Amino acid sequence: MIIERATAEDLDVLLAFRQEAATWLIGLGTDQWQRPYPADRLLSTIEAGVVFMVRDGSVTAATITLTPEAEEGLWSARELQEESRFVNKLTVARTHAGQDLGGRVLDWAGDQAYRSGATWLRLDAWTTNKALQDYYLRHGFEHVRTVKEGGAVNGGPRVSGWLAQRPAMPSSVHGLTDLVGTGTRLGDV
Repeated sequence: MIIERATAEDLDVLLAFRQEAATWLIGLGTDQWQRPYPADRLLSTIEAGVVFMVRDGSVTAATITLTPEAEEGLWSARELQEESRFVNKLTVARTHAGQDLGGRVLDWAGDQAYRSGATWLRLDAWTTNKALQDYYLRHGFEHVRTVKEGGAVNGGPRVSGWLAQRPAMPSSVHGLTDLVGTGTRLGDV
């Protein structure tokens, strides 16, 4: 499997991918990702060069967004002074579920964060999705805190405020052929 930057041509695949994940999440009893993601926002992150695709031949097996930008209102001023990379929208195709591909992609992200000089690989997860939180804990993340207020709509409850982090560290065991390029620092594109 290879990992490479997404391009604008991947937009429809990514939107369908997210819908597939949302449908699967309903079956698990969570309301995560039930609102459609705006295509223009997704295209903007693709164009920023922070969306990555894992491909298994011609099939998109997984995707991850890895950015130097934190979502507003989650991390403290002190934490934001620490060089970090932030995981968003990690999604594995149902065709590739059960193979720990998500864990391998997280290891790749930790390696990319390390190569860019970051100390931490950080993420926020759906506040009510205990299974997802447990998944991240099993993959070496430590829970920092849960931010419950300050959501995007009128400062209401935050739906994705479970914060976790793990040290950024080199990894060659993820087994992904990295086509992103080792000479480019993440966040410099």
